[in-house]
Amino acid sequence: MINVTKPYLPPFSEYQEFLEGIWQRNWLTNNGPLVNELELQLKEYLDLPHFLYVSNGTIALQMAIKALDLQGEIITTPFSYVATTSCIAWENCTPVFVDIDPQTLNINPALIEAAITAKTVAIMATHVYGNPCEIDAIQAIADKHQLKVIYDAAHCFGSLYKGKSVLSYGDVSTCSFHATKLFHTIEGGSVSSPDAEITRKLALLRNFGHTSPVDFDGVGINAKNSEYHAAMGLAVFNRIAEIRKNRQEQWLLYYELLKGMPLHTIQIDRQNAEFNYAYFPMIFETEAQLLKTMEVLNTHYVYPRRYFYPSLNKLNYVPYRPCPVSEDVSTRVLCLPLFHQLSKAEQELIARVILRASRYDK
Repeated sequence: MINVTKPYLPPFSEYQEFLEGIWQRNWLTNNGPLVNELELQLKEYLDLPHFLYVSNGTIALQMAIKALDLQGEIITTPFSYVATTSCIAWENCTPVFVDIDPQTLNINPALIEAAITAKTVAIMATHVYGNPCEIDAIQAIADKHQLKVIYDAAHCFGSLYKGKSVLSYGDVSTCSFHATKLFHTIEGGSVSSPDAEITRKLALLRNFGHTSPVDFDGVGINAKNSEYHAAMGLAVFNRIAEIRKNRQEQWLLYYELLKGMPLHTIQIDRQNAEFNYAYFPMIFETEAQLLKTMEVLNTHYVYPRRYFYPSLNKLNYVPYRPCPVSEDVSTRVLCLPLFHQLSKAEQELIARVILRASRYDK
C-alpha cells in the first residue's frame, strides 16, 4: 500500500540517545533543554530574528490573531487546509474569502482590495503547497490600508522568497511540524514575527501568560511542546539536507514521467521564490478524470489525496462568498504520494497507472 505520505523516521538509535537524556534529567516538558536547543537551531537555520516552537500549527494561527489583537474581518484564501478558516472563526473574527490565482493557487492579490471594508483588520494568506505567495503585492495592499498580515506557512519549511525564509515576512508567520510535513516533530509548529514586541506577546500567550511562577500578564494558553517532540525534531533536523534533496528528486521525477499529459501542476515564481518540493499536486482537466484516476490508483493500492477539497468558502459555518476559481480547482486537484521512503519504482508504477487511467498511455 502506498499512501499519500508517510512520516520520516530517523534511525532509532539516534532518537533513543535523546530519550536516554530525557530519562536522566526527568524533565519532560515546560521549556526543557531539548525544546530550547531545537528552537535555537531552527531559528539559526531559518535565519530569523525571533522564533517560537509551539504545540501545533493551528494554535500558532490562533496565537497570531490574539497577539495582533484582531477583531473584525480577516481576508483569507478559500484554498487551504480547514485550519486556516477555522482558527479565524474560533477567534470570533469573520473570514472574508478572496479567490485564488489559477496558476499558483495562492490568494490573488489583484482581488484583495475589492474585499476590503471598514471592518477589515488583516489579511491571512496561505503559501499553498509551500509555494510562496506574491508577498510584495500583499504587503503593499496591507500598508496602503493599514492592515496586519498573517501567513499560514504550514507547508513552507525551507521555502524562500527573495533569498529569505518565507517565515521572515508578514507581521506573523506560522509553520506546521506535523508528522506528515517535510520537517516534523511528530506534532508541533512555530510562530515567528520580525517585531520584538509581538514576539513578547506570543511568548506570553504560549505559556498561560506567565511572567513568573506566580505572576501573569494577560490571558494565555498552553501552546508549549514536550521534550519528546523536540527530540524527534532534533533527530529529523540532523538529516534535513538529505530529506530535502530526496524530495526534490522525487518531485522532478514525477514531473518528467507525467509531462506528456494534458495536466499541470502549480506555477512557481522562479525569479523570486525557491520552492521546497513538499507536495506534488496534479490539476486534471475535469473532476470526472480525477475521480477515475483515483479509483484506478486505489485498485493498485495507491492512495493519493484530494488536497485541498472542498473549497473553504463552502463550509457551513462561514459566510459564503463566491470564489469560482477555487471552487473549480478544488474539484480537480490531486496530491500524489510523496515521502522520503518512496522508491523510484513506486513512482514509475504510479505514473503508469495514471497514464492508463487517463487514456494517454502511448
